[in-house]
Amino acid sequence: MKPYLVSLYAIVLREALRFVHQRERFIAALVRPLVWLLVFAAGFRAALGISIIAPYETYITYETYIVPGLCGMILLFNGMQSSLSLVYDREMGSMKLLLNSPLPRWWLLVCKLAGSTAISILQAYAFLAIAAGFGVTAPAVGYLTVLPALLIAGLMLGALGLLLSSFVKQLENFAGVMNFVIFPMFFLSSALYPLWKMAESSELLHAICALNPFTHAVELIRFALYGQVNLTALAWTVLAAAVFIGCAVWGYDPARGRPGRKG
Repeated sequence: MKPYLVSLYAIVLREALRFVHQRERFIAALVRPLVWLLVFAAGFRAALGISIIAPYETYITYETYIVPGLCGMILLFNGMQSSLSLVYDREMGSMKLLLNSPLPRWWLLVCKLAGSTAISILQAYAFLAIAAGFGVTAPAVGYLTVLPALLIAGLMLGALGLLLSSFVKQLENFAGVMNFVIFPMFFLSSALYPLWKMAESSELLHAICALNPFTHAVELIRFALYGQVNLTALAWTVLAAAVFIGCAVWGYDPARGRPGRKG
């Protein structure tokens, strides 16, 4: 058990040190959702005509409604950026040294996932603190009950990034794949507007949003931030996390030649 714990500590510490030395990454992670919260929220609220977002009666303004979605945005972007470092490490050769260690490959990937998720949660709480400074707050207990939701959602979105990094071989290609995945997942979800509002526009888009795992991650965070549990969102998020982790481990299986194949 000790080698497993040592590897977990070392990989998480490596992720933390890499994040500390990349201050621009932290600033960008906060500026992006803050722009949505402080600038775009006013335009969306005026366009949608939303003052109270039914059926969530506790949400008074549009800003309070989109805060959970913006937390999900932070988790999504950080999960992808952490996986981007895997592609870079593979090109530099350090990834090969890590995966050739005597520990199981799945454990090494889980350690990497744990490190990126911990950083994502810290970024999400930093955003919640800044949002509270602008008057966009949640119940006090919500800042505690949202922690498990952020953890599960962060693991799911980080695992998705791991899965993508197992198939993308070149650093330049991964940036394009990130945009192809991030923006459809974010906009085709309940992060910015409720699903019933999407149903008024298109039943097809509503169905796509309902199947989007990011939607369930956002709903899990949204309910948890107000001290509630959405069992449906919890089940779907856990299921998606398990599938993504399993597929990522399969993708990094050297017998299938995924990471080692040249681009």
